[in-house]
Amino acid sequence: MSTAHQLRITHIGGPTTLIEIGGWRLLTDPTFDPPGRRYTFGWGTSSRKVTGPAIPAADLGPIHAVLLSHDHHGDNLDDTGRALLSLAGTVLTTVPAARRLGPETRGLRAGQSTRLTHPGRPTIEVTATPCRHGPPLSGPIVGAVIGFALRWAGQQHGALWILGDTVLTRRVRQVATRIRVGTVLLHLGGVRFPITGPLRYSMTARRAAQLCAALRPHTAIPVHYEGWQHFQEPREVIERAFTAAPSPARDSIRWLPPGEPTTIDA
Repeated sequence: MSTAHQLRITHIGGPTTLIEIGGWRLLTDPTFDPPGRRYTFGWGTSSRKVTGPAIPAADLGPIHAVLLSHDHHGDNLDDTGRALLSLAGTVLTTVPAARRLGPETRGLRAGQSTRLTHPGRPTIEVTATPCRHGPPLSGPIVGAVIGFALRWAGQQHGALWILGDTVLTRRVRQVATRIRVGTVLLHLGGVRFPITGPLRYSMTARRAAQLCAALRPHTAIPVHYEGWQHFQEPREVIERAFTAAPSPARDSIRWLPPGEPTTIDA
């Protein structure tokens, strides 16, 4: 018989969350720099950080693994977050990021899986999921990005899916047909930059509602929609999109108070 393990998620800010499962403490996309600095993202794009983390890096406690969707944008891995990587037992990320970050990092391509194991803790299967961090054919410019689907014994509703920075594509939609998802962390914000006009570099609220209508998760948690100047869709836009969505999506949305550990029905 499977043993249930409590899932607890703390939204620290931007894409950064602390995920606690049966003794595991996992950190997503570490961003802990103070606000005020402008970061360049390449090809003439940049943004200023306007909100600091809800929990300072020094107060985190032990981190057993980092799930890093990509390493080359400061709103997903900043200087303080980068310093934390050496303190984590494991770092899972893209193959190009693993080459840049060193031999202690595991690189995954979309569809590949690995396991987090430790005596006295549940084994967590981590599967990399596809992302496209921009419009069609933008991959060579925006670089490799992945999401993560986490599965462990005792899940009642399905996997925990960390979407990663992506627009809605056919491959992202297909995840809903391949993995039963109970909880999804939605990287939103509908990012645009003046230099590239209407092109989007992360998922809009409307597209996220469409995805959740197909996915039918028990819980959908918005992250990575605030704290930086380049985000175009704040909370009220996300709320309107989900209010207008069919009931499976509309009823799934849940907002996490920054810095407060929240128990999720997994």
